[in-house]
Amino acid sequence: MKKFIALFAVVALCFATVFNTSAQVRFAYVDSEYLLSQIPDYEKALKTINDLSIQWQGEIEAKFSEIDQMYKQFQNDAPLLTQEAKNQRENAIIQKEKVAKDLQKKRFGTDGDLFKKREELIRPIQDKIYDAIEKRATSRGYTFVFDRSDNSNILYVDPKSDISNDVLKEMGYTADSKKKPASGGVGN
Repeated sequence: MKKFIALFAVVALCFATVFNTSAQVRFAYVDSEYLLSQIPDYEKALKTINDLSIQWQGEIEAKFSEIDQMYKQFQNDAPLLTQEAKNQRENAIIQKEKVAKDLQKKRFGTDGDLFKKREELIRPIQDKIYDAIEKRATSRGYTFVFDRSDNSNILYVDPKSDISNDVLKEMGYTADSKKKPASGGVGN
């Protein structure tokens, strides 16, 4: 916590220095969650990703269910099997389990199919938002554009500094006022 306070003080000092040396510094903010909620392609991408995730999870669960049944059958049959037959069945179960785990890693691993699909579908939308923010910031002379989404460290914002709807216009979308979050202090 002390490191955070010290870091905050240094950042505040840097901003104070910038303010003192140049009255040209302009700030604005966007709410990236709001922007994404206004883009139909984003909702479609999330649905596609969710549907794939459910489908792939079902495939994996089916494989593990099959392994579970094989293991239970093996336990029931074990007293009647020769040692060689036991070893063969154990190896078959182990091999099936390895295939299932490999499939799970392939689908949901850190560089798996789900990650790649997310990159394929979501990254272009994020790039389009970034480009629109950059164009709007450049045309209006903003030095900094902050993101006011849920995990930001912005404690207060003046609604006049919100350029989220301008960014949507830049991208060719119209804002849905029902989805716009309230501006202001913490908790709004």
